Amino acid sequence: MSPILDYTLWVCFAVLSVALFFALWRLFKGPTLPDRVVALELIASMTVGIIGLYAIRTGRDAFIDVAMVLAITAFLSAIGFARYLEKGSHRDDH
Repeated sequence: MSPILDYTLWVCFAVLSVALFFALWRLFKGPTLPDRVVALELIASMTVGIIGLYAIRTGRDAFIDVAMVLAITAFLSAIGFARYLEKGSHRDDH
C-alpha cells in the first residue's frame, strides 16, 4: 500500500471517529425522538463507512459484504422508525 493511501485512510478514520462521537452525543442528548432516530441512522451510515475503509486497508473483500448487510438493515430500520413516528404506536393494518 502506498504511503499516500495509508495516510488518507488514517485521516478518514479520524474524521469518521470524530463524527461518530458527535452523532453519539446527539443520540443521547436528543432533544426529540426524531433527532435520536436521525442520529441512529447517521451512526449506522458512518459505521458502514468505517467498515468500508477497513476493507480497503486490509484488502479483504468480505468486509464489503458486511457493510452492505449493515446498510440494508439500517435502511429497513429507518423505514420502521419513520412509520412509527408518522403513525405512532397504533397501527390500523394488522
